[in-house]
Amino acid sequence: MLFESFTFKNGKTAKNRFFKSAMEEQLAVHNHVSDKLVKLYNTWAKGGAGILVTGNVMICQQGKGSPDDVVLSDDGDLPMLKKWATAGTQDNTLLIMQINHAGKQSPKALNAEPVAPSAVPLSGMEGFFNPPRALTIPEIHTLIAQFAKTAQLAEQAGFSGVQIHAAHGYLISQFLSPHHNRRDDEYGGSLDNRMRFLVAIYEAIRSAVQPEFLVGVKLNSADFQKGGFDERESVQVIAKLSELGIDFIEVSGGNYESPVMLSSKASSQKREAYFLDYAQKARTVSQVPLIVTGGFRSQSAMNDALTSGELDFVGVARPFALVPDLPNQIQAGTYQTIALKPVATGAAKIDEKMGSVLEMGWYMYQMARMGVGKKPDPNTSAWRILWRTLWQNGKAGLKSSRV
Repeated sequence: MLFESFTFKNGKTAKNRFFKSAMEEQLAVHNHVSDKLVKLYNTWAKGGAGILVTGNVMICQQGKGSPDDVVLSDDGDLPMLKKWATAGTQDNTLLIMQINHAGKQSPKALNAEPVAPSAVPLSGMEGFFNPPRALTIPEIHTLIAQFAKTAQLAEQAGFSGVQIHAAHGYLISQFLSPHHNRRDDEYGGSLDNRMRFLVAIYEAIRSAVQPEFLVGVKLNSADFQKGGFDERESVQVIAKLSELGIDFIEVSGGNYESPVMLSSKASSQKREAYFLDYAQKARTVSQVPLIVTGGFRSQSAMNDALTSGELDFVGVARPFALVPDLPNQIQAGTYQTIALKPVATGAAKIDEKMGSVLEMGWYMYQMARMGVGKKPDPNTSAWRILWRTLWQNGKAGLKSSRV
């Protein structure tokens, strides 16, 4: 079933059920598309996946979550965007641009005054993020228009669609969460009000692009945070998006303050079992094409999940940073189930304080290698990543990286 095609309601067809989920590449140059990004997606498109999703493309400069995010707010980058789209759509591959705004998850090194639904700081992360200020209604309307503009530019460049990032504690996720969103206007309070921002963004994008352009969403199953967005509310948001006609939904979970289900410390089996259980509940309210990302490593697990009918695509992320032609290998019968090892120096204090930064840096290093035509190196030392980060950015680089 992994190699069965899938046709979306708008006529777009994915050649198989492999969905390369978004990973932060950090390969932009001054927030513009680079040749490294083009070469990386050239490699992935030739690797056989039916759908490739880019890492964060931010809708405006204030929305950056990392120093080397691509920012797409006007047509100045159109020639390079077209090269990126051409590379990523080879061999009948669908290329989806993930569009986002970090909200208050914009580090101090990038943003002196981040914005959020409400002036609620990120708990325990004061050393990395400045306290946010609450958005005004006119600013919210501007952001909605900026999301639509970025999607329109993606279509103009030749991308197959966009994915609205409404997970992992970024701005839209902050609006959905009763912990982070304490507004008393039409964008806060009830779930209907808290999802209004997401719904308005979807409707604005849908009005700005052609029917054959895919518009999907990445949504938390839950924040795994006391007082946050929970599974019950998440299923209700899926029902609403389904009613509105969204093209696909990818399920994930967690945020910066509670990254338990995103962490490599959580077993693949635990993540996979949790999200599949959630997918069953989502199926009761929606038949929108569903993707589950988190924990898939073996061909048998991928096939079993698809055969069960609980999802339509298998979401895979980090394995693609080490096995860029994973689908082709499975089809050829040469794939060996990948075991992702924890990225650690072995120095307890360093690993405790910087483990997540090193792990993210390790995978970005593999993508950077592919961006210059080299193969991934699974034997890369965590120490090498530490020295590389310090050499490139100094101590500030550790603070400006995602936590």
